[in-house]
Amino acid sequence: MRCQDAKLALAAQRDGELAQSDVLLLKEHLRQCPACRAYQQRLQLLDRRLRTAAPDVQSSLSTERIMLAIQQQRRIIQQLEYLRMQQRSRIAHLRIVGPLVAALAVLTLGSIPVLLFILATVQPDLMVKTLTLLSDGVGGLIVFAQYLQAGLMLVTRNSWLLSATAFMLVVMMGMWLRLMRHPQEA
Repeated sequence: MRCQDAKLALAAQRDGELAQSDVLLLKEHLRQCPACRAYQQRLQLLDRRLRTAAPDVQSSLSTERIMLAIQQQRRIIQQLEYLRMQQRSRIAHLRIVGPLVAALAVLTLGSIPVLLFILATVQPDLMVKTLTLLSDGVGGLIVFAQYLQAGLMLVTRNSWLLSATAFMLVVMMGMWLRLMRHPQEA
């Protein structure tokens, strides 16, 4: 066996790939060749150093942390299922109650003109007082609209004031959107 073949055989022996028939030839060559014996000793020393220098690599994720994460995920899924169940029950309740509330609202709003007509025919004095109160309320709304119109004209005439108002509106909308976003999982 040549030295080059012996070095290849030593590498194969280290990897556990050396044939049994080549083991005897390698031993014979190592007994006769001091250079290959020195090479074998350097390989063995290097292997020992590599084994001691490379400790077992441990994962940063322990089994306990994985199990805690799984339990937390299960709790979140249970909470979501509970919320879905509540939502379904509320929707079922609204399907029953919703049409009744809508019918009562339409009936109530539809009966206001009939009640006003009955009030006008039975007690005209009370109707006059009611219309006076309503006209005062309408008058107050008209005055408020005039003040609002004057304020808006002031804002639109001054471009800096308009820009500041638009900026404040955008900032307030951004804050509202930030507060109304869906919560994120931790």
